Amino acid sequence: MVNDDRVDGDAPGRPVPAGPATVEPLLVARGIVKEFSGVRALDGVDLEVRPGEVHCLLGQNGAGKSTLIKVLAGAHQPTAGAVRWLGEEVVLPTPVAALRTGIATMHQELDVVDGLTVAENVHLGHETSRAGLTRRREAHARTRDLLRRLGHGEISPTREVGSLSAAGKQVVSMARALSHEARLIVMDEPSAVLDSEEVANLFRVVRQLTAAGVAVLYISHRLEEIRRVGDRITVLKDGRTVAAGLPVAGTPTAELIRLMTGRAVDQVFPARTPVPADRETLLEVRDLGLRGSFSDVSFSVRAGEVVGLAGLVGSGRSEILETVFGARRATAGQVLVGGRPLRPGSVAAAVRAGIGLAPEERKSQGLLLDEPVYRNITLSTFGRFARGPVLDERAERASAREQIAALDLRPADPDRPVRTLSGGNQQKAVLARWLVHGCRVLLLDEPTRGVDVGARAEVYALVRSLTAAGNAVVVVSSEIEEVLGLSHRVLVVAEGRVLHSGPADRIDEHRVLDLVMEGRAA
Repeated sequence: MVNDDRVDGDAPGRPVPAGPATVEPLLVARGIVKEFSGVRALDGVDLEVRPGEVHCLLGQNGAGKSTLIKVLAGAHQPTAGAVRWLGEEVVLPTPVAALRTGIATMHQELDVVDGLTVAENVHLGHETSRAGLTRRREAHARTRDLLRRLGHGEISPTREVGSLSAAGKQVVSMARALSHEARLIVMDEPSAVLDSEEVANLFRVVRQLTAAGVAVLYISHRLEEIRRVGDRITVLKDGRTVAAGLPVAGTPTAELIRLMTGRAVDQVFPARTPVPADRETLLEVRDLGLRGSFSDVSFSVRAGEVVGLAGLVGSGRSEILETVFGARRATAGQVLVGGRPLRPGSVAAAVRAGIGLAPEERKSQGLLLDEPVYRNITLSTFGRFARGPVLDERAERASAREQIAALDLRPADPDRPVRTLSGGNQQKAVLARWLVHGCRVLLLDEPTRGVDVGARAEVYALVRSLTAAGNAVVVVSSEIEEVLGLSHRVLVVAEGRVLHSGPADRIDEHRVLDLVMEGRAA
């Protein structure tokens, strides 16, 4: 039996083995409650996963998905409720106990150790040994086999993980989960840092696993992925199960959005307002180049305009933004802000000129996770709040509160550690920082990565409000639909070259994919 149905106008799914309804469940969670200091993160969650199926877990940020995953992984103990495995109630006191039971988890936050090799990471905690001696040759051979299964045989088992890209580290995390030969593999946002080809490899591996009877619990904010890979769906909202075991085939996307958000999302992307030709050019990039990364990149952005850069991971699009921002020093060309050349390789000069960057990896590159929200918002404007050698924290909080209210950042607590916010609200905190600073040019790299469908609509509306106020925005995204839906003009980038530049409404997703896969200019 395969799941290959067109539903509610969605693209056809790929053939995926489906778990027969008659088989006994592999895992059953009933009435799972988890409290933290009296606050209920889970409030009676039910979940049932069958052997050989891809069971998708959906919900907005803060719905309880991560907490449930940690309960199943043995990282959290439930306050109430029970977990049954193959019909018998089990206790999972530690992650090791969960692994021994047969549950392996790939967490959204990459859990690799940069200072170890790929093979050492893959076998961490269950090293291949004999008489207390590690058998490296066997471990390397096993690692090579796992990497080939994932379509990444080019990664050496002896390579240090710290030298890999974020996508490469995700592959290592996947290989580690596969190495346990578990009967249930939990995949939390596994495609977040993968390009389209790598996602195809991921789905191929998922099909291999389910064909062998392994169950996959798949968590993703990308509903199009659910259509391609999923069999059944459970939806969480506010720590409760609002729908359990829905068939992917036959459940409209609009219904999934309603279940997750409690409301219909009629229009994901707000309407584009045409930008008059006489609007001031705020950012101009002329023949910009960075040796070994990209060359001859030129574009301009007017007040009120969104320009999008579309391309695969590794195409040079993120490096272009970082070079414009001064985080990388250009080897050719120049950047002008308001008609004035910008000193290359200087973030301070870019910020003074009115440029702000929301980076691709907001948690590692854009936020001080253990600092409060207000401090993250005022991070680039400390001088404004200095009273001699001392910061005026009251003034910091007051300024942050204005942006928290303006952006509807939740919870509206400036003293809350930014680590505890959902992905969408963390992104709002990064944007609030540049609004406090008064930046008129905003560079957004993967603005909705790890952000749920309801929060995405809020981020898109925020981009529209920024341009309506006369700001200029440059967007980079792995999701072509996002680039086309937000932008007035689009540049298609492949292998460090601009292959196409033109209005967003005159190119479609298929043409963009053709360009990036062919690598030839339009």
